[in-house]
Amino acid sequence: MKAFRKILKFELKNYLTNKVYLVLTVLLVLLIAVVMFFPRIAGAFKGGEENPTDWENLPVMLLVGEENWEETTRPMLVDSFAAAFPEYRIVPLADLEKAKETLLAGEAECAVALESPESYTYYVNNLSLYDSNIEFVDAVLSQLTRVSAMITAGMTPEEAEEALVGRVVTGNTVSLGKNQAENFFYTYIMIFALYMVIILYGQMVATGVATEKSSRAMELLITSAGTNSLMFGKVIAACLAGLIQIVAVFGSALLFYRLNLSAWGDNFLVQSIFAMPVNLFLYMLVFFVLGFFIYAFLYGAVGSMASRLEDINTSSTPITMLFIIGFFVVVFSMTSGDTESLLLKVCSFIPFTSPMAMFTRIAMSTVPWVEIALSILILLASVIGVGVVSAKIYRVGVLLYGTPPKLGKMLRAVLRTK
Repeated sequence: MKAFRKILKFELKNYLTNKVYLVLTVLLVLLIAVVMFFPRIAGAFKGGEENPTDWENLPVMLLVGEENWEETTRPMLVDSFAAAFPEYRIVPLADLEKAKETLLAGEAECAVALESPESYTYYVNNLSLYDSNIEFVDAVLSQLTRVSAMITAGMTPEEAEEALVGRVVTGNTVSLGKNQAENFFYTYIMIFALYMVIILYGQMVATGVATEKSSRAMELLITSAGTNSLMFGKVIAACLAGLIQIVAVFGSALLFYRLNLSAWGDNFLVQSIFAMPVNLFLYMLVFFVLGFFIYAFLYGAVGSMASRLEDINTSSTPITMLFIIGFFVVVFSMTSGDTESLLLKVCSFIPFTSPMAMFTRIAMSTVPWVEIALSILILLASVIGVGVVSAKIYRVGVLLYGTPPKLGKMLRAVLRTK
């Protein structure tokens, strides 16, 4: 135990004093700070000189061909467009060619040319991928057409408008389980953070072991400490370093968000990211730690079998691919909204994929506590089993040099090891 504590302390100190680790952590915190303070920074640059809600400063939407519209509803055109497009300044214009020139000169953003009550043309200089104006134009003109039909049938314009607009139907949505829309963003961020930390620190564990082996320092370490102490000390130190970095980054994000809460207002996306329930955060920690351990042990075993640093990437590819496959299964299930698919359920009980799969199911659907407990127990038992086997591989592998041993030969050597 004394040797284990010394190794843990030494390895953790190496991580925390590593320049790359410190610079990466500081850069991530600064990036989070810039993002969280962005509303205040943007407001400072505006300097209060321009009010974006001022009518004169709104982008222009030209309305051409009012005379081609039905006379009964023609007076309602501008007001209806103004109500449907509050982010635009509606400007009537009689000449279509003049409207096109105005668009090309950049003096207007778009134009709607009314050719008849049944048809129109939407003009824009550069059509944006997210331009949805035509859908709102369809809605406005369809409503005006219905109003015109009611007026023709004998209703006054006020009665027609009251018939269409006066009766408003409202509905509420009550979710008896989990709301996927609310939980999606922070679930995705946590899954992606788990992915990055396991890949990054797993490779660091493998590289550290291979470096010690190639420098022959491992031979001295084994004589003074057991292989179990070396393996578990390195893995736990890497896990603690990863947790410290995550706490620093997400803790600073939460702090900066709280400082700028009023500036963000009612931004749904940002609010949903920081609205993680405490119990879900605890589940995230459990699956993060256990998932990290199982992969870090595997990376450590791979590092012990590599004779050169150049062999690490080739040797660790199967482990990395296994983890990436699990990551994509989870992401596809999240984006499709089918978090109770058979594939994701199966993955939530496989120890190599359950850290992400089960956490996603817990966050975005209702999972019986029996399944959660079973998944955690399987994962915990697998961590212990993989840790013991990896320590034996580590013991045999660190003393083998030259060509990396084949898997069959390594397993036979491990089985003979007591």
